[in-house]
Amino acid sequence: MTQRDNFGGGFLLGAIVGGVIGGVIGAIVVGDRSLSLEESPGQETKGKRLRVRTREMKAEEGIEAARRSLEDKIAQLNSTIDDVRQQLGSVNGSVSNTEPD
Repeated sequence: MTQRDNFGGGFLLGAIVGGVIGGVIGAIVVGDRSLSLEESPGQETKGKRLRVRTREMKAEEGIEAARRSLEDKIAQLNSTIDDVRQQLGSVNGSVSNTEPD
């Protein structure tokens, strides 16, 4: 029974001490990162912002080009479907613009 009691107490103590140590290390790391951002020259920060914005613009242009390409392909598919539908309708003896039920 004493081993179980010691295990529970040790586990609880380890969790508390680990949480405190992890919190202190996390606060130190975050504090260092925020200080390094504040101390960096404005030009470097502007350069980073410009690169990020340029990358975002290129991504937006790529997305727009992909959207236009997909719209063109959909239009081609719709046209091809209409052509095949007309051909099949004429093979069956009647041309129908409505879809069968």
